[in-house]
Amino acid sequence: MGSMWTRWRQWGLGTGLALVASSVLANSPIVIGEINSYKAQAAFLGPYLKGMELAVEHINAAGGVLGRPLKLVTRDDNASPSDAVRAAEELVRREKVDVLAGTFLSHVGLAVADWSGRNQVFFLASEPLTDKITWEKGNAYTYRLRASTYMQSSMLVPEAVKANKKRWAIIYPNYEYGQSAAETFKQLLKAAQPQVEFVAEQAPALGKVDAGAVTQALLDAKPDAIFNVLFGTDLTKFVREGNTRGLFEGRTVVSLLTGEPEYLDTLKQETPNGWIVTGYPWQGIQTPEHMAFLKAYQAAYKEHPRLGSVVGYTTIQAIAAGIKRAGKTDSESLVKAFKGLSLSSPFGPVSFRPQDNQSTMGAYVGRTRLVNGQGVMVDFQYRDGAAHQPPDAEVKRLRPAP
Repeated sequence: MGSMWTRWRQWGLGTGLALVASSVLANSPIVIGEINSYKAQAAFLGPYLKGMELAVEHINAAGGVLGRPLKLVTRDDNASPSDAVRAAEELVRREKVDVLAGTFLSHVGLAVADWSGRNQVFFLASEPLTDKITWEKGNAYTYRLRASTYMQSSMLVPEAVKANKKRWAIIYPNYEYGQSAAETFKQLLKAAQPQVEFVAEQAPALGKVDAGAVTQALLDAKPDAIFNVLFGTDLTKFVREGNTRGLFEGRTVVSLLTGEPEYLDTLKQETPNGWIVTGYPWQGIQTPEHMAFLKAYQAAYKEHPRLGSVVGYTTIQAIAAGIKRAGKTDSESLVKAFKGLSLSSPFGPVSFRPQDNQSTMGAYVGRTRLVNGQGVMVDFQYRDGAAHQPPDAEVKRLRPAP
């Protein structure tokens, strides 16, 4: 009798512990480990962090994911690939995060992607634009949200062709993103307009542009048009010097990223008129998805969103959608769940392509204009990322076999 009682008591105790453990798991947060260059790229990543926090707030207010709240844990990578990898290891090994996300600079994103592939940890690269992250150096565990250098260059090339200019100069930051963007633009423009010539190429180190020297070098080359890939403080210095020396007068300028409010807000009255750009004309987007996002963001932060805000918000929304589809948070389940995953973003529907783990999130293409002392984007159109991808056969050639 005593033995039977003992067995019943043990069974009851074990069941009780299992129920307690299940309850604890159900109430424990799903932890997102996020790595980024917050100090080095504050103009973009300050709003990006706010976008992420807003999405976490919205999702948790609606009951979380799988009945569990989301929790965001961030680390600064100091714009260093080695620091980013150390942060990834610390987040996964010590903090026990469920998923990794983030990075801004392309060489940093590639380092974390490589680590995630080797360690079989799911990683959503939110911002790094290099094509290599989903093609030459792609792996099963890395997905990318933002439109790549190929996609954004593909969106700009038709506008460059319309300008019908023969002699082109190119300026870009000399690291992975800049190199990738410049090479892609050259290839796509040459294919569309074989008679073009590239008469000058300037590639200053990231954050160290000698604006006077590069402006004079471009002037000396006497180009008809310029393709610019600089951003941040490099862009500001280049525009100021170019305006002073008349570099942009009578020339077509096609510029990646310059239409983002992160950079237009800084340029202010120095914004050049008529540049063909990719960016985010937050003031003029009237779609229901964007209007809802804009209203919520302005209510939360009493300021207008930047492109970083949209990317941060959509990063968290994508992770939540992936976990919901997987029904669990382990990396293998997330890898499968993200194949063809669809969700709604402030820019409209987005999905992740099964063939290369790249999202179809697009970008706005338009022109810069100075209005009341402030740079804005005008004459803009949204370009769906799904329409700006290479053929599947080309992707298969570029991307290593799993």
